Amino acid sequence: MRNETLSLATDYRHEFADFEGVAYLNNALQSPLPLVSARAAQEAIEWKKHPYRIPDSAYFDLPDRIREKIARLIRADAEEIAVTTGASAGMACVAAGIDWKPGDEVVIGRHEFPAHFATWLRYRQAGKLGMRIVEPRGRFIDAEDYLPHIGPQTRVVSASLVRFDDGAMLDAARVARACQRVGAALLLDVSQCAGAIDFRVRDLGATMAVCSGYKWLLGPYGSGFFWIAREWIERLAIGPIYFMGLEGARDLHAMFARELRPAAGARRWDSAETANFTNLAALDASLDLLERIGRDAIRQYTASLVDEIIDRIPRERCVLASPERRERRGPYVCVSAKNPDDTAALFHKLKAAQVSVSLREGALRISPFFYNTPADISRLIETLKS
Repeated sequence: MRNETLSLATDYRHEFADFEGVAYLNNALQSPLPLVSARAAQEAIEWKKHPYRIPDSAYFDLPDRIREKIARLIRADAEEIAVTTGASAGMACVAAGIDWKPGDEVVIGRHEFPAHFATWLRYRQAGKLGMRIVEPRGRFIDAEDYLPHIGPQTRVVSASLVRFDDGAMLDAARVARACQRVGAALLLDVSQCAGAIDFRVRDLGATMAVCSGYKWLLGPYGSGFFWIAREWIERLAIGPIYFMGLEGARDLHAMFARELRPAAGARRWDSAETANFTNLAALDASLDLLERIGRDAIRQYTASLVDEIIDRIPRERCVLASPERRERRGPYVCVSAKNPDDTAALFHKLKAAQVSVSLREGALRISPFFYNTPADISRLIETLKS
């Protein structure tokens, strides 16, 4: 076991509902909603039951609070954050906003999360762009694999900062430099790490980033954000705008006395019905909880749990299916059986023992978070050994 102390979860387990005997090690699939967030959502439902109770601030202040908290989380400016329904919503904004030219290409890694393919599919079918698929030379795809594919025809590299299938982390800054040399955009999906690891989005070199809120942000399904670098805001075209994304939307009646135009900043890409009370009230409370605990404490504790898993997996039976070095990995780890054909059986054994993990691309994806305890890890290991 590594030297970091394993004590944080005993302080914060009470922030969540009882897991009914389940060792929940599946945050990369869906996070549990904190109790404070569930209460916030319930209060928002009460607003709808009694609409005269809906505070005016809910329409604008609630999404703006989300913007500010996301900005602090990824070390960006609030004006660069759009509030969306998830990562796919942000990707769709990028696809619709680029003026595609004949011969343009999108570069995507083999076996990326399906949203990276679905986003561009209809544009490819319409003959507006080509897809160049990057094949990994080694076990895990890395920046070196992308570089030969980035050239004059490249308009977008669409990639996950942390892969969903094996937890490998991309050296995004290196890919970004190659994109900058040819004027291409780097679109990063940070769904599998934002909230669990600490990063400054600008340092990644990304042009845009998208994120789903229901994983490491502890939010409800149907929440998320889209970040766009300030210098790209006027370069990316916009489609239909939700009226709250117009300049001066807070003063609804005065809007008709002026020319209608998009608001400054990324809010022009906000998803319609931005002030989705139940979802955003819950996400707002979850972001408060993450801030209260602190990004460093969360990162260190979660990493220590993953390190313990790596130290203790029964090597006579299992092998790592993620990079072993922490700096090459996201906030979770994947493991497979030594005989790949036995991995599914291990998954079903864990499920029967009420240890919740995911089966992804022939590997067990094990994703603890700060609500987990060392006892959860021991239960995982003992089940794998049995």
